[in-house]
Amino acid sequence: MKTKILDYIGISAAVLCLVHCILFPLLIIVPLGISHNPLIDLLFLIVGTSVVFRITKKLESRWLKILFWASIGIIAISIGLDLIFHVHSELIFIGAAGLIIAHIINFRNHKH
Repeated sequence: MKTKILDYIGISAAVLCLVHCILFPLLIIVPLGISHNPLIDLLFLIVGTSVVFRITKKLESRWLKILFWASIGIIAISIGLDLIFHVHSELIFIGAAGLIIAHIINFRNHKH
């Protein structure tokens, strides 16, 4: 039951991250005085990593663990590129989509 709640949190955070990553570049085009802050991305990464850590501790499926951690790794690489080199990478979209897929698969594998 506890991982079910973690899946809800994980799916919600990953979807919010994906929406943020898709809509924010569009908002920068409109002259509203908004600028990108990679610390928001870092916050999403911290929340996602803590949820993935707690879920994968009890997870039996090896390939699902790999999908979770690979997605977190891809997001971390993208955020690292942004923080260090100020390069906005599209890898974050792949990582967020991977997390959403992993959480949905994990949620469906639960015995409800």
